[in-house]
Amino acid sequence: QVQLVESGGGLVQAGGSLRLSCAASGIRFGYYAMGWYRQAPGKQRDLVAGITAGGNTNYADSVKGRFTISRDNAKNTVYLQMNSLEPEDTAVYYCNIARGSSWYPAANWGQGTQVTVST
Repeated sequence: QVQLVESGGGLVQAGGSLRLSCAASGIRFGYYAMGWYRQAPGKQRDLVAGITAGGNTNYADSVKGRFTISRDNAKNTVYLQMNSLEPEDTAVYYCNIARGSSWYPAANWGQGTQVTVST
């Protein structure tokens, strides 16, 4: 059974940085593309960044140049480095296995980690 545990969120001022981590278990982690998604209050959950098994990356336009996704297959962990944070980045952040060109989330969601960016 796949388990995804996100951590690293918190409260930060605009312009600050955070690094999120997602530890995965129950899968052959290195074989899967992974994605970070976020959901703000009243909005749908959207892809923020994705990384393929081979390390190719994809970003939402709103975070390009500010966020960096990476993975450590030895630790079964995917990371999201978030710099130059903006209040609009406030959301609950989730990771998931990502399938296909649409980066469709393929597993049950974890609890997520809250990111709050203050002005």
